[in-house]
Amino acid sequence: MAIQRNAPPVDVNQRRIMGGTEADVIQLYPMKHKFAWEYYNTANANHWLPTEISMQLDIEQWKSPTALSADERRAFETVLGFFTTADSIAANNIVMGFYKHVSSPEVRMYLLRQAYEEAIHTHAYQYIVESLGLNQAKIFNMYREIDSIYNKEEFILGFNEGIFDGDFKMDTFENKQKFLENWCVFSLILEGIFFYSSFAVMLGFQRQHKLTGSAEQIQYIMRDESMHLNFGVEVINTIKEENPELWTNDFARKIIELVKKAVVLEYTFAKEVFPTGIFGMNADGFKQYIEYIADRRLQRVGLTPQYNVQNPFPWMSEAIDLSKEKNFFETRVIEYQVGGQLNW
Repeated sequence: MAIQRNAPPVDVNQRRIMGGTEADVIQLYPMKHKFAWEYYNTANANHWLPTEISMQLDIEQWKSPTALSADERRAFETVLGFFTTADSIAANNIVMGFYKHVSSPEVRMYLLRQAYEEAIHTHAYQYIVESLGLNQAKIFNMYREIDSIYNKEEFILGFNEGIFDGDFKMDTFENKQKFLENWCVFSLILEGIFFYSSFAVMLGFQRQHKLTGSAEQIQYIMRDESMHLNFGVEVINTIKEENPELWTNDFARKIIELVKKAVVLEYTFAKEVFPTGIFGMNADGFKQYIEYIADRRLQRVGLTPQYNVQNPFPWMSEAIDLSKEKNFFETRVIEYQVGGQLNW
């Protein structure tokens, strides 16, 4: 890319998340999408590394023949198997899909930080696997061998087709709509539904004082992913404002149908994780929880709820729901402040 000399100053009114005026380099001034800059700074203040968390208790419990049941071990490994590939899918989508086609420099800044956080998450899963002496080939290959994991990830990857192509450009209505569709699937489904139900499994271990080091790492990952979800919702709603012609009635109906399909995929996965139920949670109860959070994701982008159910796991509201994020990690989050205050 050549830098244009003597080019006119960037007009903030021409700034768009997609299809706007793009500078030759990341030129933050004049800044239009200030929400992205705020997310970038908050994420920097939340920095953490998995190796800072002790795994001693987890190691003792995993080696103990009585500390964990067979169903608990199966649930833990299955969720870990999903996480190991899901975060790499997220990273690929950011680097090879979103970043390339976004024209907002401040949005690009946060995407760079988000990609780094996905790397930290992959590091955390490897740290857990190595610490517990798990079969690495088994864990990292689950997406090929367990249908419910494969089907979820194939569903997500199907929306990358075309966008990852070298000749894909944001120069047609269809391509712009496809790009927006990919962001809806990525944020509302992958990060908003598929991740969240697996987080619940790990929080269940924590509530039972089991595998607490692993659960603490997942809590930090959950905090990051909650920010990713919130950021994605902001991006989707901003694109709707800047390009209202893309959000047609047919497009809105399509997003609703995709979310409904994702709910079925996630319920099928829950049956794999909870064949008999653990920690007072089973597949039927989890189906209702998945429907509950799916409605919340739809509402955030102005779509009609489809299930209208109550949260069957009220204890999760304190630990996982977006409105309660500021209550996470009261005992540790201050250690990771590198400047300023943590704001949600």
